[in-house]
Amino acid sequence: MKISVVSNKLWCVHKQLLLLLVPLLLLPLLFTLPEKEGKCLYVVALMAMFWCTEALPLAVTAMLPVCLFPTLGILPSKRVCPQYFLETNFLFLSGLVMASSIEEWGLHRRIALKVLTIVGVKPAWLIMGMMLTSSFLSMWLSNTATTAMMLPIANAILESLFGDLETLKEKCKSTEDPDSDIINGQRTVRLHSLPSVPSEKQILSMDGMDGTEQSDTRTAEEIRSEAEYQLKVWKGFLICIPYAASIGGTATLTGTAPNLILIGQLKSYFPDCDVINFGSWFAFAFPLMLLFLFLGWIWIAFLHGGLNSRLCFTRHDRRAQAENRAQALIREDYRKLGPINFAEGSIAFFFVLFAVLLFTRDPKFIPGWSVFFKKGYVSDAVTGVIIVSMLFFFPSQKPSLSWWFDPQASNTPYVPLLSWKKAQDSVPWNIILLLGGGFAMAKACEESGLATWIGGHLQPLAEVPPAAAVMLITAFLACFTEFASNTATIIIFLPVIAELAIHVSVNPLYFMIPATIGCSYAFMLPVSTPPNSIAFASGHLMVKDMVRTGVVMNILGILSVSLAMNTWGVAMFDLNAYPEWAHHMNRSTAHLSPIQSLNATL
Repeated sequence: MKISVVSNKLWCVHKQLLLLLVPLLLLPLLFTLPEKEGKCLYVVALMAMFWCTEALPLAVTAMLPVCLFPTLGILPSKRVCPQYFLETNFLFLSGLVMASSIEEWGLHRRIALKVLTIVGVKPAWLIMGMMLTSSFLSMWLSNTATTAMMLPIANAILESLFGDLETLKEKCKSTEDPDSDIINGQRTVRLHSLPSVPSEKQILSMDGMDGTEQSDTRTAEEIRSEAEYQLKVWKGFLICIPYAASIGGTATLTGTAPNLILIGQLKSYFPDCDVINFGSWFAFAFPLMLLFLFLGWIWIAFLHGGLNSRLCFTRHDRRAQAENRAQALIREDYRKLGPINFAEGSIAFFFVLFAVLLFTRDPKFIPGWSVFFKKGYVSDAVTGVIIVSMLFFFPSQKPSLSWWFDPQASNTPYVPLLSWKKAQDSVPWNIILLLGGGFAMAKACEESGLATWIGGHLQPLAEVPPAAAVMLITAFLACFTEFASNTATIIIFLPVIAELAIHVSVNPLYFMIPATIGCSYAFMLPVSTPPNSIAFASGHLMVKDMVRTGVVMNILGILSVSLAMNTWGVAMFDLNAYPEWAHHMNRSTAHLSPIQSLNATL
């Protein structure tokens, strides 16, 4: 049998082989390490391998602690199972429910179109508008939902600006262009079409194409050059949306799962740490998001042809005509939405109330409204559940007293702003389980002494300057998460990073915050994040487009995080001082001697 045939057959069953071989290959851990630490490390390494290879679905791997920790004698089940629904999960759940109500009534689409009418239609400004809108929405919605909603809008605007994409690719063909086959030929990947918005496509077919086929006096070279420019801009639009969604998710605690993992593990390792809540995280991460968005916009606009003299000077040419058509399309779509109805206004009110109450519960620099309740009893999860509970009974139609006294009025069923069926369909239960698996793993690492044992073996890294360590940690996790789920990545490495900080006598937040944010900076590969995959699935991008743009985006992200941590981060979280809430962990691990066998873990 040929080698290629055997390799194909092995690939077909590679997940089953991993499920069989990985547990066997990791067995030496049970016999070469101290008993309880070895058993815990065995489970952690097993889960890490399954998460990275996806031999099992991520959520199924996350449930392994329920069966493995009790049977191996690491933790009893009554202490493992509660980790799957901590208050952090309720905060995440309330954010998801609020997001589903926004999507149900189309408020996110109104916000997106309004921003695009403000920023203008020149490519660079449109890219900025797309990035600002995507990042803002992904602060509250999931990154995946934001990308799936914004890409059809972007495609409609692009078709109004440049016409049909296939026609554009045909114009790029030239015997002088050796790469034309790559762009236009069979090597272009097309997986499946993105969700489309019929009204926009219908408008484009009637309005957008008439002006593009008028008498054209340009030479073939000019036509080809203009088409190549337009194709570059098109790719810039498609790339900027998933990138902005990933960046925007870091600005709020509920924006992305790694942020919640950080909070959960802080509460597990450092019960006395109350430095980070919704408001303090936003105060730190929102300026960082804006900084990175601006740098990312400069890079994407520069790379994909958006930065040119047209930003400063008005011209009357074909591009200007196309821009006018795109502006008309955006305004027409916004006009079709009509005035804000009662349901949209109600959702907007609850959304603002949700955000304001989370920000002001305990803002740290002034007393928050939580002082009116017993200290330590009211958390962000309580706030979130109170607000989203109202959505299930608040009416979606404006109440009217006259209805009660009018026998002729229609007796339509009462419809709340959100139904449980819609909320249930919108909640990604796999992420809830993934969060729980991470918290269960963190609890086992703490209780078994594995976290302390690992931290003691990382003492040689104390010689690395903390500022350099921040950049190395962020860079390492940003690269690792290109190939693994960002949630799984932070679950695996955050306990190690916390112990490293303790053993080098550095404020744990100084290492843990950059690690958490770095896990969201996956820009180079289509498989890195679901938003990247959605953009790539349009068939208009190639891997080399994402790699070329993403490498610099990763570098800009690492530098931005390092700047934030060493400027306003130091002032906000007092990172120059070793906190009192970390002292008990330091005393319990100070007696351990350093061994270098696990340096490669970091």
